[in-house]
Amino acid sequence: MKRNILFLFLLTITSGFSQNLDSISIKSSVASAIQDLRDFVAIPSDALNGSDIQDNLFWLKKQFGERGFNTTELDTENHPLFFAALPLRDDKPTILIYMHFDGQSVDPSKWDQPSPYQVVLKKPNGDTYETISFDELENDIDYDWRLFGRATADDKGPIIMFLHAIDLLKKNESEIPFNIKVILDGEEERGSKPLPRAVKQYRELLEADFLIINDGPMHPSGKPTLIFGCRGITSLTLTTHGPYKPQHSGHYGNYAPNPGFQLAQLLATMKDSEGRVLIPGYYDGISIDENTQSILKSVPDDAKAISEKLQFRTAEKVGSFYQEALQYPSLNIRGLGSGWIGNKARTIVPESATAELDLRLVPETDGNRLKKLVKDHIKKQGFYVMDKIPSKEERMAHDKIITIKEGTVTDAFRTDLNNSYGNFLKKTLESSFGEEVVQIRIMGGTVPIAPFINELKIPAFVVPMVNHDNNQHSPNENLKISQLAYGIQVFYSIFNTINN
Repeated sequence: MKRNILFLFLLTITSGFSQNLDSISIKSSVASAIQDLRDFVAIPSDALNGSDIQDNLFWLKKQFGERGFNTTELDTENHPLFFAALPLRDDKPTILIYMHFDGQSVDPSKWDQPSPYQVVLKKPNGDTYETISFDELENDIDYDWRLFGRATADDKGPIIMFLHAIDLLKKNESEIPFNIKVILDGEEERGSKPLPRAVKQYRELLEADFLIINDGPMHPSGKPTLIFGCRGITSLTLTTHGPYKPQHSGHYGNYAPNPGFQLAQLLATMKDSEGRVLIPGYYDGISIDENTQSILKSVPDDAKAISEKLQFRTAEKVGSFYQEALQYPSLNIRGLGSGWIGNKARTIVPESATAELDLRLVPETDGNRLKKLVKDHIKKQGFYVMDKIPSKEERMAHDKIITIKEGTVTDAFRTDLNNSYGNFLKKTLESSFGEEVVQIRIMGGTVPIAPFINELKIPAFVVPMVNHDNNQHSPNENLKISQLAYGIQVFYSIFNTINN
């Protein structure tokens, strides 16, 4: 009942949202945000390094505290979560914002700059980017320029956008019609393993009416984007075994079983030539009605542009178009190895071959069930399945042996496309930017949000704010300066109502 009353309140104030901030206010905020982003990125944020996380937490406490937030660290079985909230009122609905401040590890030798943690300003120069001095910003800010550095886009940039939207709201003395709670994760890039238990432990503190996730890229069209779900993930490591150590291929080729061929033949049984999984039951439970199909087709994807960008001629046929393909679980070989290759190649029969698989999940599919289907399929191909390296006795007792290691499961989530809070966000984005919103039913990537939905029983939405070509997880990660302006306005528009 309380949530219904609060949502009716939201509807009454929607027309009071500021439709556009003036360009001078935005540009001033962007200039300040750039400096804060440089400072934030300069604090390394590799989740594998505990001291990195602590340094970031110290910075976050200071920044949120200066803006009137009450802050605390929420202890978990590993790194703490960061929690912040403005003073709460019972007569306001509550938004919970999720972002993360850790970044992928870096290999500095792969970056076109001295350090991935020292932000570099670059401008477009043909098909590449040319480094320019930050002194150039004193004259003007070109929204086509980009900021290069680890976590600029994924996901420190959106945190900076949030902070500077709060600054603008305070400067304009705007009344915020929500209670705002923020949870920042320091282990998202390594799977957020402590999160499910932590959400259960801190359930009352995290209680909210709906959840907004600010992570991932906008649609390539550049239009305002609202995402209603994301796929989950799990993994399997498959290792086949040949001779107990590498053997001379002249002496034992044609005689000692080759684990590379065993693994290749096994993997080939899992998919057809057009990319569809052949394992019985893998796609069970998935149906797409006419209305959902129309939403999927409304996303302005360009199949030709995707194939040209990725440089392949023909897409796989799991779905008849890109968005439809994302509605099904995937079975992906993310790594494959045996013996030595390239200049290190040796004339041997390898002792083993390994395939790393990831399985992207959708809400209709349970990760543990899919892993069992894959393992059962492997057994049907004549393999003796183990969870460790086989002993001599085990090698002598079985013709084909495979070792399987299982990864943990991160569940998928999907909010109904007609959810009232989703409609509120859609209308807010449309009125703020004067463009039709791209609505995506489920995105291909994974954000560890299912624990919030399962425990708090609230709808969740992804509102991405960074450019689609940001190179997240890769060398030369970047954030287009225009996205700072966009993100500040998105947060400002959601949180702002004019005083009457």
